[in-house]
Amino acid sequence: MTSSPDALPPVDDFEAIRPYNDDEVVDTLARLVRNDEFIDTITRYRLPKLARFAPRVARALVRHGLKRAVRNIHTVGDFQDHISHYMARMIQNTTNTFSVEGLEKLDQKKAYLFIGNHRDIALDPAFVNYALYHSGRSTVRIAIGDNLLQKPYVTDLMRLNKSFIVPRSARGKRAMLAAYQQLSNYIRHSIVEDNHPIWLAQREGRAKNGVDRTDSAIIKMLGMARRMKDKDASVNETIAELRIVPVSISYEFDPCDQQKARELKARHEGLAYEKIAYEDILSIAAGITGNKGRVRLVFGTPLTDEHDSYDSAAHEIDRQVLSHYTLYPSHYLALEATGHAPELVDSSDITQADRQAFNKRLSQVPEDLRPWWLCQYANPVLNRAGRDPL
Repeated sequence: MTSSPDALPPVDDFEAIRPYNDDEVVDTLARLVRNDEFIDTITRYRLPKLARFAPRVARALVRHGLKRAVRNIHTVGDFQDHISHYMARMIQNTTNTFSVEGLEKLDQKKAYLFIGNHRDIALDPAFVNYALYHSGRSTVRIAIGDNLLQKPYVTDLMRLNKSFIVPRSARGKRAMLAAYQQLSNYIRHSIVEDNHPIWLAQREGRAKNGVDRTDSAIIKMLGMARRMKDKDASVNETIAELRIVPVSISYEFDPCDQQKARELKARHEGLAYEKIAYEDILSIAAGITGNKGRVRLVFGTPLTDEHDSYDSAAHEIDRQVLSHYTLYPSHYLALEATGHAPELVDSSDITQADRQAFNKRLSQVPEDLRPWWLCQYANPVLNRAGRDPL
């Protein structure tokens, strides 16, 4: 018996969205090594001069090096072991400090649904994973929007690194409903059945203006799976079952701040902001390679069954994210530069070196983008104080 073309697909079929399994790793890596576009991307990054003047030689060198690098990678764990070395180098080269707090309070044997504020496409969950990895815990399965998977090699890389796909491009109510039912089922299955942790952003897309707010619709989506299995299940039970842990990540500087400022300005002026080709992929590269100053990651406490509405759960996530967010000198100096709310500017820990670093960075921002650049850093101060954002 065949189904009608618009029939809803089985919501428990995770094949299209799940991360790759161990038995798919070797074939996926071989596919990546053969992918000329992937090789060219690495070549332009690692050997820019040679790629310009002798592209064939550069491509051959990179392909050979990649083959050697992946020859002993046979499982997802092997792949993440390999990544951890690059993460360590990135942290050493692009941050002044990276600190982690709160993880010791979480049960090492339990899987949690980590819901965090979202500033960087790749690095937010990467820092979470790095912290988990070095504490001997299982790394997370990462929610990633299908809008980021514009290239087959990007899809392969993300799914190798335990990413699962969030269906942002589904069209039509029935398709969207089926997609989010499937997503909800997968997340619940991961936490409850597999005892495997998940990382999910508190809202769709990055908080480009620096205002961290949880979308309660996302929390409601998470409850779909439980409601489908038990229509009488309470919100309290649904929230407690998922073991939601708010996570707050704070960057002293955002490598993508100018790009975000351009988008904020365009949208404020009512202009249609159209991303350049593969802008999200370029943002990932900029986030990884750019200076971030100090970075602090704080794991909160699990939400309990005291929350009888999805709004209540969202408010608790916001409370923990904001209370654990670190306000660096860059945030106070940005607010000071705007002239807003001078009473909120705490200059007690701001050194002359902090001012010099901030002013140097600001001087590189075009004049017309500066208000939008400044608001990204100033808004967390206002947000913490319960004030309206700029």
